[in-house]
Amino acid sequence: MSKKRSIFEDVTEQERPKEKPQGGSIDAGRSAWRAPVAIWMMALFGMVALMVVVGGLTRLTDSGLSITEWNLIKGAVPPLNAADWAEAFNKYKEIPEFQLQNKGMDLAGFKSIYWWEWGHRQLGRWVGLVWFVGLVYFFITQNIPAMWKTRMVVIGLMGGLQGAIGWWMVSSGLTGRMVDVASYRLAVHLGLAFAILAVIGWYIMLLRRPEMQLFQAQRSADRGIARLSSLLLGLVFAQILLGALVAGIDAGRGYIDWPLMGGEFLPSESFDYEPFWSNFFENPALVQFNHRMLGYLVFGFTIFLWFRARKSAHVALRGICTAVLALVTLQMVLGIFTVMYAAPWHIAILHQLGAVFVMVMILRARFGALYPQDQKIRGA
Repeated sequence: MSKKRSIFEDVTEQERPKEKPQGGSIDAGRSAWRAPVAIWMMALFGMVALMVVVGGLTRLTDSGLSITEWNLIKGAVPPLNAADWAEAFNKYKEIPEFQLQNKGMDLAGFKSIYWWEWGHRQLGRWVGLVWFVGLVYFFITQNIPAMWKTRMVVIGLMGGLQGAIGWWMVSSGLTGRMVDVASYRLAVHLGLAFAILAVIGWYIMLLRRPEMQLFQAQRSADRGIARLSSLLLGLVFAQILLGALVAGIDAGRGYIDWPLMGGEFLPSESFDYEPFWSNFFENPALVQFNHRMLGYLVFGFTIFLWFRARKSAHVALRGICTAVLALVTLQMVLGIFTVMYAAPWHIAILHQLGAVFVMVMILRARFGALYPQDQKIRGA
């Protein structure tokens, strides 16, 4: 017969039943995949950003039309002997860019532009390969929620569309009297590249925080800063498209004084093209003017965002908005120098790369406003 125990008797540590700690219902035992997927996406982001840089250099060196056909598999192998080089050069000789602009080019000159375009396309193939291998690996080995599987597939679909648009862009310069690719198509191509970067960047930010923490952080979100940063992101994206139009028609090399343009605020020839609407896309004077004006608007709006962020209770968010203002200011200065030195490649490519940093920092501001980090509230 067991001994009776007092109801006031302490239960020893050995006799107390053991209980396993319970985690959050959202992340418990299911978030191990987040870190490796984030690393994979960071690799994709870096490769796409590098593609933007190489693509910009391809445009600045007038190399984009050096390869006159698209072959996903065969095109991965460059010319390997004299006969292959002669064949590639002869195909280039058949397009308007050679006949109207580069008729004096020799084989050595052709090789110098060929390698830029081939490198750009090859990098695109590597991006696709890294995406596909990573997708298959994570689908097989990780227990990833359906929503994130969809997001991973979306990145690949956007990349595939980008490849198709790239060829659509190149094909515009292979016939007629075009000596460059169509600026409209260049703008679409560059715009989609930045959209891909924005999507991947946003996913990386989400993956670097546990799901439960994101859910809880929304309770203290600064919706005002989130809205303003979204508006600023839209303005910057429009500015990137205008920058592509400037690059597409070499409008950055026509008016090299600042703050005026050819001694005028608005060049008198800004509306000389017919039909009227074409001035906004094809007239170098108006295209550069619009790019400058939108740049001033972006700068002014960034200052407004910065002043508004100073009132935020979130210290980290205030710091991010200060970084946004610093990067936008630097980007504007680079833009001015690009114009005043007639868009030399080394300054112009820094200006294009600067747009990537500006966009990422604005995304960080938006993310920080929607999902602020835990901290002591100011004044508490």
